[in-house]
Amino acid sequence: MRRFEFVEGSSSKFWQPEVQGSTFIVTFGRIGTAGQRKEKAFPDAAGAQKEYDKKVAEKLREGYVEVTAGGAAASPAAAAPPPPQKPALPRRVPVASPTADGLRAAADALAALRARLGWRSWEVTSRARAARRALRALGGVDPAKHPELDATFSALMARVVVPAKEGRLALRHALALLGELDTAAFVRAAELWRRAPEAGRPSGVVAISRQAETLGEPELALRLGQLLATRPGTRGSPSEDGWAKRWSQLKPHVEEHLGTSGGTLMAFVKGLDASGDSHLAGRLARLEG
Repeated sequence: MRRFEFVEGSSSKFWQPEVQGSTFIVTFGRIGTAGQRKEKAFPDAAGAQKEYDKKVAEKLREGYVEVTAGGAAASPAAAAPPPPQKPALPRRVPVASPTADGLRAAADALAALRARLGWRSWEVTSRARAARRALRALGGVDPAKHPELDATFSALMARVVVPAKEGRLALRHALALLGELDTAAFVRAAELWRRAPEAGRPSGVVAISRQAETLGEPELALRLGQLLATRPGTRGSPSEDGWAKRWSQLKPHVEEHLGTSGGTLMAFVKGLDASGDSHLAGRLARLEG
């Protein structure tokens, strides 16, 4: 059986394909583990072989290296050493219990932000920061479970995908607010943005929605979305060094999650389209670096 491996940074994965009759079989996972096994049946052996050849070519393009010779299985001694332990992700939201006063304050801050959409950018930014602070004091609530917040917050998320002349909420502000809440709020927002007419969706929203759908892990998708939308150097945003530090913490978690389905970070990033957004294109390039 042929064996392919991908060892780069904190990634350490193997991929082993085979054909049995009309069935294509692949075993994959982290090096040093038994991995997972998946099978895909075809009408005939020719179809299974075609799938085999296609997938092998894909893995080679993604950077996998064949570690077998003449079809012989790689010996355990050839396995790469386990990758270094990935750093733990810091808490997104401090521990806190929402109070009636805190919920009212957050509701007022969200309403004030909504009322300023379409005004000068610095005024919107100021209101967005105030709303973020008010939400942070609630300890990561789901706004859908609090009537004081639900309608206004949902309306704000809908303003991310309206035409700019109608008072659009910048994606970076929306993600900053979502970063102070339960991930359920991000899941709903991403779905809302995905369903919006293309004419009203900024290119960044398209990419963020796509990466959330592809990753399928809300916590990682939210954190990655925040990094992609962040503009280092602007007021309230981290520096380039701060951005790089956050990505270094998140990267091994994203790679590990992608690896569970045989994917790679390189293939994932290449599947995201900046659609002419130069800022987003620059952030995506940093992910590959």
